[in-house]
Amino acid sequence: MPQMLATRNLRKSGLASPAGGGFNSFEFHFYFMVRIDIDYSGDLHCIAQHGPSGRKLETDAPVDNRGRGESFSPTDLVATALGSCMATVMGIYAQDHGIDLRGMRITVGKEMTQTGPRRIARLTTDIYFPAGLTSHPVLERVAHTCPVHQSLHPEVEKPITFHYDR
Repeated sequence: MPQMLATRNLRKSGLASPAGGGFNSFEFHFYFMVRIDIDYSGDLHCIAQHGPSGRKLETDAPVDNRGRGESFSPTDLVATALGSCMATVMGIYAQDHGIDLRGMRITVGKEMTQTGPRRIARLTTDIYFPAGLTSHPVLERVAHTCPVHQSLHPEVEKPITFHYDR
């Protein structure tokens, strides 16, 4: 089960009090922490366990980075997270507005840098809406609000193409 944690940030407000004296106030921020346990099993393989559900997944380094490519690489999981996050936030919007997105398909292409530090350079996303759904600008805006999309470094290119009536 996710744990709810509270953090306390000290905010110095200077001379903002009505009496003209300085004071300190505390702000509390609440967030949920999900624990992921990762065991390194050797040969560039890891097994990750999702704390709340106990489900496991395996990773392997990609072939172009000394691995065997036998499973998702860590950066493949970033691409997976982006696509599934977009599907989830659009699904939430669709549920709230009576839109049936069953059959929607998302593909994410991941491109790594060729020079410099090894990192994700580009995540190209194609979203294929189910037949019968015509242009829907609000769903398109919702896709851009997914937490993963918002969390990625600004240097990572993140183009999204929306496809209707396939």
